[in-house]
Amino acid sequence: MSAHDQASTAARQRLEAALDELPALAKAIGEGAASREARRELPFDGFTLFRQSGLGRLRLPVEWGGLGGTLEDEFHVISTLAAEDSNVAHALRIHYDQTEALLLSPRTPFNEIQIQRVIDGAIFGGASTELGTSRPGEITTRLRRDGEHYRLTGRKYYATGTAFSDYARLNLQDEDGNAVVAIVPVKREGFRVLDDWDGMGQRMTASGSLEFDNLLVRADEVTPRVQTTLAGRHGGALRQLHLVAVGAGIVRNVVADAKHYVLRHGRPALHSAAPSAREDAFIQQVIGDLTAHSHAADALVRENARVLERSSRAIRLGAADADALVLESALATARTQLIVSKLALYAAERMFEAGGASATSRAHNFDRHWRNLRTIFSHNPLMHKARVVGDYTLNGVTTHLTEGRVF
Repeated sequence: MSAHDQASTAARQRLEAALDELPALAKAIGEGAASREARRELPFDGFTLFRQSGLGRLRLPVEWGGLGGTLEDEFHVISTLAAEDSNVAHALRIHYDQTEALLLSPRTPFNEIQIQRVIDGAIFGGASTELGTSRPGEITTRLRRDGEHYRLTGRKYYATGTAFSDYARLNLQDEDGNAVVAIVPVKREGFRVLDDWDGMGQRMTASGSLEFDNLLVRADEVTPRVQTTLAGRHGGALRQLHLVAVGAGIVRNVVADAKHYVLRHGRPALHSAAPSAREDAFIQQVIGDLTAHSHAADALVRENARVLERSSRAIRLGAADADALVLESALATARTQLIVSKLALYAAERMFEAGGASATSRAHNFDRHWRNLRTIFSHNPLMHKARVVGDYTLNGVTTHLTEGRVF
């Protein structure tokens, strides 16, 4: 066997080992997740375990020091983690978006620094959105020049995962009003993470505010931000499928919780002829229905991941059909999000049919699944997605599919 073949085999074995260890990692991260949610205890320990796994560098090529995983591998990781602790899976969204952007972008000095950080085990968080603007996504926070570098004062919101991260990716304006990205250390003086996310679901994702008080931003920590490139458009779809994969993982958790309840706590209905809950035909039907919904959600996410993998490869290779494949991935992701949202929310409500009033006890905290799913699928207006897909199907209009903002 040649040295190249030996290296390829070793790289494949490292990836396989990391994925083989994923179920145990997810179990460890998810230990006590339901009770932590009730106490609103942020999953710092879960992120310590995730760092140790090396899965943060999953998508970077082996020759860069990464694991060389596919997007199907990545979304498998996200759903598997979400099946145990949806907050941890969700809070990795910016990190995996950043690694994908590095994979598909030119090897600039700025990007080289970020690549090495990922290889060294760093986790990325950050924020784009600001409260109080006329529309979501508008950026008003502006850098001001301070000698060779910049200073930043202001506030961001929806800073998902930043409390657990080493670096924060911030969407800003430069002193001339141009769109830029700054990546700064979370622990730098003048950078403050506030745990003020008050949503009814995904309560431990650290999705609240960031405050900047005369924060130093070095000149080499800033780069232009362009959303309409193929990589930017691909990233929009990737971020949306990340949410859907978290939702699919939650549905797996719904099935697991419903099964555990029936086997450990369930009782047949008063008028049932079955001697136990597990033998009750109606409860069996509910459980079967839930597993079918979970299977469908997983299958849709898996197929969508393959579509995104094709567009990612096309961008990297500069393929002639890259634009068409990126459009295809945007459409696929919108369609997947529309259907999985319905499957998931139905499952989270339907699970209560597997038990009586006792299933609503706060001790079980089963309502967290619906709250978490409703929060995830409220990120972007699904009716707008349906309209955009319909306009494309009827009229070939691609305006919102190609602007690189949501899809």
